[in-house]
Amino acid sequence: MRRESEQAAATIRARAGDAPVNVGLVLGTGLAAIGEQVGSPVAIPYQDLAGFPRDPGSEAVIGTLGTARVAIFKGRSLYNETRDMAAMRVPLETLKLLGAEAVVLVNSAGSVRADLAPGALVTIKDHINLTGLNPLLGELDENRFTDMSAAYDSVLRERFVMAAHSLGRKTGEGVYMWFPGPSFETAAEIRAAHTLGADLVGMSLVPEAILARHLGLRVLGLSMVTNFAAGVRAEHVEREDRIRVAGATVMSLTRVLVKFFEIWVVGSPLRRQPF
Repeated sequence: MRRESEQAAATIRARAGDAPVNVGLVLGTGLAAIGEQVGSPVAIPYQDLAGFPRDPGSEAVIGTLGTARVAIFKGRSLYNETRDMAAMRVPLETLKLLGAEAVVLVNSAGSVRADLAPGALVTIKDHINLTGLNPLLGELDENRFTDMSAAYDSVLRERFVMAAHSLGRKTGEGVYMWFPGPSFETAAEIRAAHTLGADLVGMSLVPEAILARHLGLRVLGLSMVTNFAAGVRAEHVEREDRIRVAGATVMSLTRVLVKFFEIWVVGSPLRRQPF
């Protein structure tokens, strides 16, 4: 673990207490409203945490969601902002040091499929990364050869779907293809992604999933579909439209996550199925 990760974990314990964290959530700033549902929250600005991104307004929130103790990281660094695939290494290492067994990675994504419309909530079952970029490049020990054959945990996906269905919320399941951005994909790239088996595309989440698996954290990946990707539909979607769709979907996602964490503790899914 990096020294910064140990320092950040010590800061969080000093302010939020020594009780272990059950699970972490990594959210983009546009999804930060989920943090408002946390009980007995302790908010710590990223600027107070060694090694964390220095994005204005980003913070870690420690508290309860459902009946689980959570650490929510409101704000993430992207490769297209930092040129660093491992920009979220310290937050994820900090999460591991706090005792977490798993992490929920949430993002917004574009749909490659005409039948997967904006507003859909999708669990990620696998990803495609053909960029040649990897956050573990430069690691020198044998642990860099991280097994990614089951990167996204099937038990956690099933539990999330159960939580959603109990609230009458339908979910989809798909393969997510990572593009570094910051430009959006061309129509030809989207056709290629579809041919390769992708259902969703986006600019985040995959570097974090690789790092999380490297640390031994189980991963639940969730995408909110905010738009059709280039060429899937004729109409052009503006950024404001994507923000509006994300805002409408995040409230539904929040309710499902609260229910998910209630099921999490009652059913103890992490203890029924080993790594």
